Amino acid sequence: MNAIFKIVLIGIGGTITMDVYAFILKLFKIKGLDYKFLGRWIGHIFKGKFNHNKIFDAVPIKYEQIIGQVSHYSIGIAFAFLLVIVFEKKWLDNPSLFPALVIGLLTMIAPFFVMQPAFGFGVAGSNLPDPNKARLMSLFIHCVYGIGLFITAFVLSKTKLTD
Repeated sequence: MNAIFKIVLIGIGGTITMDVYAFILKLFKIKGLDYKFLGRWIGHIFKGKFNHNKIFDAVPIKYEQIIGQVSHYSIGIAFAFLLVIVFEKKWLDNPSLFPALVIGLLTMIAPFFVMQPAFGFGVAGSNLPDPNKARLMSLFIHCVYGIGLFITAFVLSKTKLTD
């Protein structure tokens, strides 16, 4: 299997794992980020506005849910490429959990220091009503992403598909 195609599948797998985890949390009435707000933020960036007092109060963008979902998966794929860049292509043939978890944890940098401040949540959610809960939830979901990267890579490494 082509390495680039494999990395894309690994990124999608990791992101799907995050979404399954978020769905399970919703069953227990635990809310996560609605990706329409990611889409809203991206839509406003193209209109010249990067920071918001509260992204929830920003004017909705046409197709924000779709933009948010596509962005969510694109970011997941991009971080899968980072995993292979940092831990080298040989990781694809013999994946292990630790490198995937490291990347999963590193992915927390983007929301803590870019997205959350731009959404009006403050650095690492410091402006949220319960910032420690938000940080813990972010830690869990990003670890789940790392686990999803590993599981997907492991399954693909055991799958015999021709190039």
